[in-house]
Amino acid sequence: MLSKADVTEMIYEKKRAAGVSWAKIADDIGMSEVFVTSACLGMNTLPKEKAEALTLNLGLPQEAAIVLAECPNKIFSQSIPTDPCIYRFYEIIGVYGQTLKELIQEKGGDGIMSAIDFDMSVDKVPYDKGDRIEIKMSGKFLAYNAW
Repeated sequence: MLSKADVTEMIYEKKRAAGVSWAKIADDIGMSEVFVTSACLGMNTLPKEKAEALTLNLGLPQEAAIVLAECPNKIFSQSIPTDPCIYRFYEIIGVYGQTLKELIQEKGGDGIMSAIDFDMSVDKVPYDKGDRIEIKMSGKFLAYNAW
């Protein structure tokens, strides 16, 4: 039986060999680049028909479609990842996390931003002091329940 990690490695190999982008892989199955990339990395679940299409498009074994359609088991083995790109997000949350919480609650009320009903885009944009990475995140506001 293949694991989510096995399928991710297979996708990386096929992606490199074919010279395709995450955007192309997602476009080929008619889904968002962010969601498909996350699913390919084992952190989201693709609908069965989309998993089968992705598997066919990349020439993966049929068993990969089964794995891509399974619910992920999100176990984080590292408390803070050492990858410099990912580590920076932990640093941002460390510095601005409480600020984000306060502003979300001040603007939206007592609640949180959904990570399930969620949209995100990542773009490189020109800037006079050097290009910047722009990340836009939008999650449904979920009011806290009063029990």
